[in-house]
Amino acid sequence: MKIQFTEEQKFSQWWLWLILISVGIMPIYGIYKQLIRGESFGSKPMSDTGLIIVAIVVFLVIGLFLIMRLQTTIDAAGIHMRYFPFIKKDVKWHEIKKAEVVNYGFVGGWGIRLWTSYGTVYNIRGNKGLAIELQNGKKFLIGTQKETELTEVIEKVNVAQ
Repeated sequence: MKIQFTEEQKFSQWWLWLILISVGIMPIYGIYKQLIRGESFGSKPMSDTGLIIVAIVVFLVIGLFLIMRLQTTIDAAGIHMRYFPFIKKDVKWHEIKKAEVVNYGFVGGWGIRLWTSYGTVYNIRGNKGLAIELQNGKKFLIGTQKETELTEVIEKVNVAQ
């Protein structure tokens, strides 16, 4: 039996990008005003070096959001999850005690959430995910936007075992 599921998610929420771009414009404007025009940026201006460092940090954070991906693959070997560029997990079927698609509600935001009732939650958006409990008692959850397709695959696996 061939079991196959693939999903890749990225941060594509319009409101998130509006916030990130708005925050990114501020240091650019500060550099323009302070370094190019020679005027103070704000009532207590930061040093030119400090302003450049802030701009670099802001753009590194924006760059991180651009490259972050949550990739999930399910095949005959097991469940494979990668939260690029941070985490990579490969779990074989015999290591899994229970796997089910759940509505996990709100876990304090998106990203990597530690110490929830589902263990560590890896998500990009939404409130649906694959809750996995391992034979050793550890738990984690992988967020999904393909709830129906993922449910069908997990049901096939449960029938096959």
